[in-house]
Amino acid sequence: MPSTYSRTDLYAEVQQFYARQMQLLDGGAFEAYAETFTEDGEFRHTPGREPARTRAGISAELHEFHKRFDDDPVQRRHWFGMMNLEPQDDDTIRATVYALVVTTRPGGKPAIAPSCVVYDVLVWEDGELFNRSRRVEHDQLFGSAAAAS
Repeated sequence: MPSTYSRTDLYAEVQQFYARQMQLLDGGAFEAYAETFTEDGEFRHTPGREPARTRAGISAELHEFHKRFDDDPVQRRHWFGMMNLEPQDDDTIRATVYALVVTTRPGGKPAIAPSCVVYDVLVWEDGELFNRSRRVEHDQLFGSAAAAS
């Protein structure tokens, strides 16, 4: 964290980072979303699957994941809240965030699925925030063997 930042400034900066990042994801801009990660970034969002690594790998993973919606007109919105930020001595930030994915289909009512906890390591590079790693844990797997993987 830049030494001139207060906790309030940091919170606002990370909140803005997440707002931009989630809007890229929800808008299908997967390459731009992947660019919010460090070049060697790691992204694990689906239980039981290996994490995607590197920006190219993250983009490819998202394209593959979203093929399931090709014949399903759906709008998904990721909502991040209850953000806890823990600046580390190595200038990284450990962020724990509650995430809800709101899914809406034409003429339907919004449904929340899944509910998750997101564990991020954020880093500053040239004055800009990036994700070094993201691990998403799905609440519906609480207590199951899949949650431990």
